[in-house]
Amino acid sequence: MLFQNNKLTVRKLAKEDNYLLAKWLSDPAVLQFYDGRDNPFDLEKVNEKFYPLQDNVVRCIIAFDSLKIGYIQYYLLNINTRKKYGYLNDKDVIYGMDQFIGETQYWDRGIGSLLIKSMVAYLINKKRINKVVMDPQAWNKRAIRCYEKSGFKKIKLLPCHELHEGEYRDCWLMEYRETE
Repeated sequence: MLFQNNKLTVRKLAKEDNYLLAKWLSDPAVLQFYDGRDNPFDLEKVNEKFYPLQDNVVRCIIAFDSLKIGYIQYYLLNINTRKKYGYLNDKDVIYGMDQFIGETQYWDRGIGSLLIKSMVAYLINKKRINKVVMDPQAWNKRAIRCYEKSGFKKIKLLPCHELHEGEYRDCWLMEYRETE
């Protein structure tokens, strides 16, 4: 287990979690916000995307009240991403995060904010980071509101940043900066 905060638990992804990911990522309600409804995942696609042999992504399962409800990942920004986001000359340690709640009955219950705040606290305390960034699609108001409630600020608009449902969509670069 990475951490627990009240009823929220985050642990590293296990091989047997692939069935949950396939279930969540074939649900049109979830896909509307993650990868697009035109891009459903089967077990083979889940195994290809979420179980590579080597990369710098730490993949995790989110549980609430002992029920597995979603997925979160974090990673040290690589040089290409730092350049794309405008952090090439920034000396800070910067991590990126991506997440979704796959059990839709847990949406709009404050769990997303609890998750984001808890993961940021974990990264600051355990990884000694200075910044965390995310890049939600500009139309995803619920996610942006959740991230802002969790201390993230919009830094800049990333035009045509992410292919989603057949078109390139604008995203917001959002940043959480650790203050002394």
